[in-house]
Amino acid sequence: MTNGNGWTGPVLVTGTDTEVGKTVVTAAIAAAAQAAGLRVAVVKPGQTGTATGDPGDVDSVTRLAAPLTGRTLASYPDPLAPLAAARVAEVEPLELYTAVDAVREEADKHDLVLVEGAGGLLVPMGLRPSGEPWTVADLAVSLGAPAVVVARAGLGTLNHTALTLEALERRAIPAGVVIGAWPAEPELVHWLNLSDLVPNLLGAVPTGAGGMDPGVFRRSAPGWLTPALYGVLDDWRAWAEEIS
Repeated sequence: MTNGNGWTGPVLVTGTDTEVGKTVVTAAIAAAAQAAGLRVAVVKPGQTGTATGDPGDVDSVTRLAAPLTGRTLASYPDPLAPLAAARVAEVEPLELYTAVDAVREEADKHDLVLVEGAGGLLVPMGLRPSGEPWTVADLAVSLGAPAVVVARAGLGTLNHTALTLEALERRAIPAGVVIGAWPAEPELVHWLNLSDLVPNLLGAVPTGAGGMDPGVFRRSAPGWLTPALYGVLDDWRAWAEEIS
């Protein structure tokens, strides 16, 4: 959904792979939307790798963007896909409609609910009531939510991004792309990839943004995103000339 200016309601944040910048992009969208006056919630259906003691993804988003609400539905010790992590930990996997109900509950109280997935679009997240695995793509279909696809800037990203967008299109899920870590010194491959991605591009977050002071991050985030995600970036040519 949109409110005439940007996406509203539940919005899935997925990626072409793991470690592509989903959490920082989620934080950037949350910061930009809140700067625009929206009430924002961030929901993480499945957090894995908690045994390390490192901050979870919702903790990182909260530090950077301070959304009104941050919520993790299920946590698992091992750094595996959530369904596999649940099995290894011998705990009940997250059920699809438990996740759907939780996101809808937050959507009733917020203007925008960012649902950050784990890994890529088709990673097994938990089980349906039938016992079949479900993915974040299934969650987006159940919620009627559009998707932000976080992609790499470098070699290989065009294929991975095209595959993810095709899978979303087959499910009638509207989608756009955000580059999760635009390099400080882009090379030819980065510029060529940018040119190919522009028709679907909703933003580009600079490398190292997650290490910024939270105040600087929040002030900077709108400049990384287009108006669909509550940013001010509306001319990719001007943006490219400014940073090159």
